[in-house]
Amino acid sequence: MAAKKSGAKVAKKTVAKKSAAKKPVAKKTPSKKSSSSNGATKAVKSAVKKAPQSMPYEQGKWAHVYTRASGERRYWLLKSEPEVFSFADLQAAQDHTTCWDSVRNTGARNFMRDAMKKGDLAFYYHSNAEPSAIVGICEVVREGYPDDTAFDPQHAYYDADSVRETPTWFMVDVRAVRALERAVTLPQIKEHPVLRESALIKVGRLSVVPITAAEWEVVLTVSRT
Repeated sequence: MAAKKSGAKVAKKTVAKKSAAKKPVAKKTPSKKSSSSNGATKAVKSAVKKAPQSMPYEQGKWAHVYTRASGERRYWLLKSEPEVFSFADLQAAQDHTTCWDSVRNTGARNFMRDAMKKGDLAFYYHSNAEPSAIVGICEVVREGYPDDTAFDPQHAYYDADSVRETPTWFMVDVRAVRALERAVTLPQIKEHPVLRESALIKVGRLSVVPITAAEWEVVLTVSRT
């Protein structure tokens, strides 16, 4: 499936960093090795690939997202540009289902790989639209598995460092549930005292973000008014 996720398209924010004072760096004198020895060492190193590391979730700000009670349902928000893959496209897809592929942000990847569970619900958000808005609801019907677009050299989001044995990128499958009665627009979200504190606003660069149960209910209420 063609790339459709805004996470792959959202420009990264430039963060100003303080320049650390430069310190003289002691240079090591390289030991002399034969060219054949060097070649063998490089070959061994290049053959060894490590699986992508997970953050120590219990220490991170999203720790609460990765733990849940038995049978607990969690809520999410997924972003897609409507010109690329709209909620109507999801509704028209076979079984109203698609894989949420081509996400190339490690934070969003971690949510899909390690936190999203079958049966979780997600708002479908049209990004870069006029206006950007939450327009529908979908359900996670398959938990995280390797994103095969990363293995395809012809794909726009091919990643040569992601291999099938130790994949870097993951995706989930989602199925359309229903459209909202009325779209909940970004200006409405920013103006609401509860929703303005949501991850959609606070962590806008991510194409997959968690939504609290309280935020979920507020969006549903606003969509009905």
